Amino acid sequence: MYVNALILTIGSNILYHIFQKLTPGNLHPMIALMVTYLTAAILCAMLMPLFPGQPGILASLKQINWSSIALGAAIVGLEAGFLLAYRAGWNISLAAGVSNVALTVLLIPIGLLFFHEKLTTANWIGMVLCLAGLVLINMR
Repeated sequence: MYVNALILTIGSNILYHIFQKLTPGNLHPMIALMVTYLTAAILCAMLMPLFPGQPGILASLKQINWSSIALGAAIVGLEAGFLLAYRAGWNISLAAGVSNVALTVLLIPIGLLFFHEKLTTANWIGMVLCLAGLVLINMR
């Protein structure tokens, strides 16, 4: 399951960026996102039976806290950001890479400070290489 979850994430991310890039430029960005979220809500409802043993709908609704609402707001920013970046001319081959490397570097101190995560020497070296890659990717 550990690796399968990342395979799902990577495959979905590839499709995500392709579909973002293919969204018509003259379509209102918020309408595009509303249709996206409606589709996602329907798909989530259809996938619920694939997760047996999980709490039911009512039990799950009782467990929702502020983080689900905050995540929704963050997702709108993420989606709108990429949609507008592609409309502004970012290449699909660079936008996600630049964003993800910057995100990785910025999440490291958050993980260390707020979630008490630990990094190895190899992790620190990897972060330096990511920063170097970010600089190289942005050279014109």
